[in-house]
Amino acid sequence: MNSIPAPTIEYGTLAPLLVVFGAAIIGVLVEAFAPRYLRKSIHVPLTLLSLFGAFALVLVQVLRGNVPTAPVAMGAVAVDGPALFIWGVILVLSFVCVLLINDEGHFVASAAAVPGSADEEEAEAEGSGHTEVYPLVLFAVGGMLLFPAAHDLLTMFVGLEVMSLPLYLLCGLARRRRLLSQEASMKYFLLGAFSSAFFLYGTAMVYGFAGTVSLPGINAAMAKSASLDPILMLGLALLGVGLLFKIGAAPFQAWKPDVYQGAPTPITALMASGTLVAAVGAVLRVFWVGLGNLDWNWRPIIWGVAALTMIVGSILAITQTEIKRMLAYSSIAHAGFLLVGVMATYGSADQNVVSLKAILFYLAVYGVTTVGAFAVVTLVRDPGGEAGHLSRWAGLGKRAPLLAGVFAFFLLAFAGIPMTSGFFGKYAVFAAALNSGTQPGDSMGGWMAGLVVVGVVASAIAAFFYVRVIVLMFFSEPAADGPAIAVPSMGTVAVIAVSLLVTVGVGLYPESVLGVANDAARSLFIR
Repeated sequence: MNSIPAPTIEYGTLAPLLVVFGAAIIGVLVEAFAPRYLRKSIHVPLTLLSLFGAFALVLVQVLRGNVPTAPVAMGAVAVDGPALFIWGVILVLSFVCVLLINDEGHFVASAAAVPGSADEEEAEAEGSGHTEVYPLVLFAVGGMLLFPAAHDLLTMFVGLEVMSLPLYLLCGLARRRRLLSQEASMKYFLLGAFSSAFFLYGTAMVYGFAGTVSLPGINAAMAKSASLDPILMLGLALLGVGLLFKIGAAPFQAWKPDVYQGAPTPITALMASGTLVAAVGAVLRVFWVGLGNLDWNWRPIIWGVAALTMIVGSILAITQTEIKRMLAYSSIAHAGFLLVGVMATYGSADQNVVSLKAILFYLAVYGVTTVGAFAVVTLVRDPGGEAGHLSRWAGLGKRAPLLAGVFAFFLLAFAGIPMTSGFFGKYAVFAAALNSGTQPGDSMGGWMAGLVVVGVVASAIAAFFYVRVIVLMFFSEPAADGPAIAVPSMGTVAVIAVSLLVTVGVGLYPESVLGVANDAARSLFIR
């Protein structure tokens, strides 16, 4: 009788991932067995230490030069340079988001209670809190780490679901505007379930063509095929829908404004930064590693999606009167800018390195700035919660000049103004796209230049609504009943300070982050 061979698992290489998932499981046990009054005092250090420890393990692998040269876990996970870079970015962003989550007043006392009911009032009077937020965040972060590092489509689907399911729950736990929060959670769940189904059906179709779910195996099967199989093309279309939904690319962006507005702001910050980083990493993994032999087929489609995403995000942001919805459409526009970098690949390995370096750099600086902007939003409050309507931000520069100045600087970074990290992020992506268009034999050379023109125009449009908020804050008189500025906790102060320092520092000295991104980009497992 033949024995089943035991799987080979490289635990040292996967240690950052295992630490996060292990801490999440311990958090579930704390919820089950620890007394209610002790749970938060256990969860907070456990969550922060696990994220810090996982980041330290990533640094150890990089500094020791222990970057694997082949996929690990029986070929299921690709812990290459880009994966380690993305892991480090996600862990840093998650750590600072947990500092925001730790502040009081963001989460409902009892999610099961009907909004406005006696049960909810009783739970608030008792000072109850949802401490299960912490293990849910850890599970979501673990999924974010697995999603972009998956080396086959089934592992990627598992990472997608582990990342998404906790976020569906977390979006419905806002302490204020309960009905809006529950609506956001339901919309995200329903649309997310559809996108996951598209991804899974696409995986089945691709497997039917290639006989494998391994990304290099799919690439090899396409190289051997003399003609385009309809099953393959349908599968790739379905996979694209699932992936583009996660980054909020048009025409799959409808969920973002509603979910960002209704979710608790620290969770919005986590989704706008960490989830976007993970999703773009997964897009790169599928389109560059799995579909390398279909460049001439998928690049025109992504060209159209990128252009539409930049235009939709920038134009619709102008019409918004709610601060979180405006930042949501800003996130959609930035997803389009990132897709410009995804387009910027053709033929040579050196061109791939330039393009990938630009994308990694953009993800890092945009994520940090986003968390800082949402941290500021948590401090501007009305009696019913955060002051969401833009009219309530009028004259903020006179009531709280330091806070308004910091927020203005983050908005300028989003706009890509020189001397900010956002400027170099956009410059790197656009330069990579233009360089890609000059490669010999590239039939889309002129189209790449056109896409950059669309990006520049979209950036100019986006600058209008960013500057509009700045003008509103500094050149309008504050209302007599204007919003209050909450006294920030030490965690919120740390988040804003770190985000500001990184945005300024990288804007003045981008070479340090660009150098790390360049080293990471050189070890992508293409084959």
